[in-house]
Amino acid sequence: MTCMMTPETTQRTWRLGLTGGIGSGKSTVAHMLATRGAALIDADAISRGLTAPGGRAMAAIAQNFGPHMVDVHGAMDRQAMRTLVFQNPQAKQQLEAIIHPLVSQITDEQIQAAVQGGRRVLVFDVPLLVESGERWRKKVDKVILVDCDVDTQRHRVMSRSGLAAEEIDRIIALQATRAQRLACADVVIFNQGLSLTELDAQVAQLAADFGL
Repeated sequence: MTCMMTPETTQRTWRLGLTGGIGSGKSTVAHMLATRGAALIDADAISRGLTAPGGRAMAAIAQNFGPHMVDVHGAMDRQAMRTLVFQNPQAKQQLEAIIHPLVSQITDEQIQAAVQGGRRVLVFDVPLLVESGERWRKKVDKVILVDCDVDTQRHRVMSRSGLAAEEIDRIIALQATRAQRLACADVVIFNQGLSLTELDAQVAQLAADFGL
C-alpha cells in the first residue's frame, strides 16, 4: 500500500471513496473493510436496486421510455436499455437524469442511518468514481484505489467470468485509465501478486489508519 497516512485521532466520521478497475479486487477490499466495522455503501448495488422489481426508478423509466423497457418481472429490461443507449446517446442522458438523483437520495439515507448507528468510517464502493468527475470526489474525504496492471485485470476477469479477452478489453477501454485513477487516489493498495492473507494485512493497516 502506498500513500500512507496518519489521520488525526479525533472522533470524526471518515468518508472514503473506494474505487478500482474491473478485476482489481475492489469488492474484496470493500468486504474486508466492512468486516472491520466500516459501513459499506455500494453505489452499484443501489443503482441495481432502483431498476429491480419495485425499484424507485421503475415508474419514471416506464413513463419516459415506454412499457417495453419493463420486463415480465417488473424490472428494467437491461438488454433493451443497453441497445437503446448504444444507439441513442440522448437516451443515456435521460436514464442518468432518472437514476443519479435517486442514487444520491438513497446514499444520503444510508449515510444518515450509518452515522446514527455510530459508524465512524463510511466506505463508498464506486467503480466509476474517477469517471464521474466531481460528483463523487466532492462527497468523500479520501479516495482509496485498488490497483493492478491491465494484464492482471484481464486474467482475473477471464478466470471468474469466462468472458473473451476482446470483451474484457472493451470494458477496460470504457473505464478510466490506470494513470487517471492513480492521479485521483489519496491511498493506493497495489493488489498484484498478493495472497488474500497479504491483501488482508494491507487492508488491516488501512483500517487502523482510520480508527477501525
